[in-house]
Amino acid sequence: MARKNTTARASKRQSNTMWGGRYKLGPAEIMEKINASIGFDRRLYAQDIAGSLAHCDMLVAQGILSAKDGRAIKRGLVKVREEIEAGRFRFSTKLEDIHFNVEGRLTELIGPAGGRLHTARSRNDQIALDVRLWVRDTIDRLEPMLRDLQAALIDRADEYAATIMPGFTHLQTAQPITFGHHLMAYVEMFGRDRSRLSDCRARLNESPLGAAALAGPPHAIDPRKTAKALGFVRPMANSLDAVSDRDYVVEFIAAASLTAVHLSRLSEEIVIWCSAPFRFIALSDAFTTGSSIMPQKRNPDAAELTRAKVGRIVGAFVALCTILKGLPLTYGKDMQEDKEPLFDAADSLELGIAAMTGMVRDLKANPERMRAVASADYSVATDLADWLVRTVGLPFRQAHHVTGRLVGIAADKGVDLDKLTLAEMQAVEPKIDRGVYRVLTVEASVNARRSLGGTAPANVARAVTEARRRFLGSGKRAGR
Repeated sequence: MARKNTTARASKRQSNTMWGGRYKLGPAEIMEKINASIGFDRRLYAQDIAGSLAHCDMLVAQGILSAKDGRAIKRGLVKVREEIEAGRFRFSTKLEDIHFNVEGRLTELIGPAGGRLHTARSRNDQIALDVRLWVRDTIDRLEPMLRDLQAALIDRADEYAATIMPGFTHLQTAQPITFGHHLMAYVEMFGRDRSRLSDCRARLNESPLGAAALAGPPHAIDPRKTAKALGFVRPMANSLDAVSDRDYVVEFIAAASLTAVHLSRLSEEIVIWCSAPFRFIALSDAFTTGSSIMPQKRNPDAAELTRAKVGRIVGAFVALCTILKGLPLTYGKDMQEDKEPLFDAADSLELGIAAMTGMVRDLKANPERMRAVASADYSVATDLADWLVRTVGLPFRQAHHVTGRLVGIAADKGVDLDKLTLAEMQAVEPKIDRGVYRVLTVEASVNARRSLGGTAPANVARAVTEARRRFLGSGKRAGR
């Protein structure tokens, strides 16, 4: 029994190592579980160590830390990083978070000098720094991924610039367009997504290090030096704001949510296009799965899962806004709950972008089926109305009425508009002549739409060239 009590007392002492003398007893087990964040914030180790190295250099430069201690601390931090990256580091929930875990191991390696690293610093400005660095690093990783997705879409748009497909409103066949034109719409969407991430990065690129707990330290620190060393444009101007601000996390997840919405819309279209009633495209086995019971099935699971990711990402946005909405300045432990939604949103978005890029490069269009559907349901009716305005001189509303009557006649006969006789058309509008038949094909329809942003194949080709310049920085094909 004595041995057991000794072990318990030792465990309590270990759990309080980082707290010091005020806390005589270890936390209850439930407190340890709810309080510890090392299970997820260990992902911040690289940013935490980078911040500590910069902080150490600043302390030495300011004469707050001796050069000898500074060298020992830096050697120790590099060793800790190597251990983590090699998978040899033993994370402990008793040390709560990544900061205490790193500092605890540092002190084991170099002795009491490790404790001097925390001079003029608090976990409050430390975590604010770590998360800013992590979000910035994540944006720097996501931005080229979105660029690659745009490159894939541009390449396929170039390939299918003249491939006719139906354009939809209300998911009803509306007017003929080209597949290339459709794909280029997503190039623009993802371009805006890249821009939003870039804007977010610019706004977050200020360093909170130097704010300490909330009021700044009494030491003669140089926050500009640490900001410059870590690639920030400047230190944050207000210490309270520095430790309490999580705007950049909300903004990042908001930008991620919009990107996920765009991924979801394209995923939805891929699911529809792959379905038997449509058969517009096919995906290979690389991005589909079979059925456990129906041997003929090829399910577009990659698209379906990418479509579903938006729920997690938008959910993270709502969660974070809910966490932050009632917090008084400055730091509250509530803020610990920002990291799991952030990490999950970033992971989900990264996976979704990668999956979509793969699907775009993998898909194979079915031009014959696309054209057949584009030709159905009187998709060139608008072209007829426009011809009546342009050639016959009818007001558009009258032309719309005439076209509607002709569509009704064709529907009653079960034929397309170009199968109506000239006499049948002239019975509705006497000024119609044989020239009308030149506009009643899907090819004529798409080729006529040469206005800026229109679907004509020549327009798509120009848009592809311009998109390579705007988004990819070159006029060259990205390759597959």
